[in-house]
Amino acid sequence: MRRVVVTGIGPATPVGIGREAFWSSLVSGRSGIGAITRFDPEGFPVRIAGEVQDLDPAEFMEAKEVRRTDRFVHLALAAAHLAHSDSGSPALVPERTAVLMGTGIGGIITLEEAVRVLVERGPDRVSPFMVPAMMPNAAAGHVAMALGLTGPNMGVVTACAASAHAIGEAFRTIREDRADVAFAGGADASIAPVSIAAFSRMGALTKNPDASRASRPFDRARDGFVLSEGACVLVLEEEERARARGATVYAEIAGYGATADAFHVTQPEPEGLGAIAAMQAALAEAGEPAEAVGYINAHGTSTPLNDAAEAKAIRKVFGEHPVAVSSSKSMTGHLLGAAGALEAAATVLALHQGVLPPTINLEDPDPDCELDHVANASRKEQVDLALSNSFGFGGQNAVLAMKRS
Repeated sequence: MRRVVVTGIGPATPVGIGREAFWSSLVSGRSGIGAITRFDPEGFPVRIAGEVQDLDPAEFMEAKEVRRTDRFVHLALAAAHLAHSDSGSPALVPERTAVLMGTGIGGIITLEEAVRVLVERGPDRVSPFMVPAMMPNAAAGHVAMALGLTGPNMGVVTACAASAHAIGEAFRTIREDRADVAFAGGADASIAPVSIAAFSRMGALTKNPDASRASRPFDRARDGFVLSEGACVLVLEEEERARARGATVYAEIAGYGATADAFHVTQPEPEGLGAIAAMQAALAEAGEPAEAVGYINAHGTSTPLNDAAEAKAIRKVFGEHPVAVSSSKSMTGHLLGAAGALEAAATVLALHQGVLPPTINLEDPDPDCELDHVANASRKEQVDLALSNSFGFGGQNAVLAMKRS
């Protein structure tokens, strides 16, 4: 059976751009949440978000393409180029290199602008580039075009599990010898008036105005997630190929579980049954017992129902076995379809560096979320096997099992 390893990490996030900046922020517990600047939030019930700062898309694409594409594509291309560079910029065989990119929403900024133009100026003024800019598979298509990759190409849309599914399917694509290398991850850019209004109306966003303390997974005072933008791409590679070229191998992708709750369009199944099945499936494919897991990067959204259901699922799978748990969303906020890839990157780096990033703002742990939390400060601990959990609206669940290399 072919083994699959991670050789490149490309984050473009609210806590930093590039692997080193991203990881330094996570282990130091730095929040990337701040006041919304992408539009004037005056009059909105929520005025904070996680924005990606100091990213110039013109560094990664031509100026005319910047104008013709949505911000989620800009972020995706930045992440793909960062990942390629981090992997050593190896020569790629186009037909043997896959691209799988997830998104939760796609080009909603473009869609919102098109509707405004339609209402204010009429149908003849709507941009002919609107559809190709907003379509969810635009990120996968543009990454392939930028790097000249003609292998399997897919846009994955499973809400907040999308980029974890993309990595899992890329892992399978290489393992089954349909590609040797894959660029896998996701991007979302939904800090727009309509998104903030809609998520607020459904009660999903925190009402806490204290930006750095607003995202607080597993804490008794949590009341919703913080909406963020960003992207992350991993370079996955067949192990023998990677080692033959002397690549840095960060970790091995060893298993992948994908299940559905089949319960509710936004609420998790309260007993965590879908999450349990996904974790068990990932471990089964990795050929490892639950007792071998030393760390879980939780989905941990900071919403009351999600955190409680996930904690219950973890306790069911691991029983009395102590497993360290943390949520990166306490620092990054929720990147929707890009969250899974970002948290997979955090898990890979935890294995590689022997450091577990914390859940910040965990000041009063909810008894319903009782776990071995890595609370408020990172923990030096070398683990050999870790899970990254991602769950999405619609009841989609994706879990990645990773091994230290």
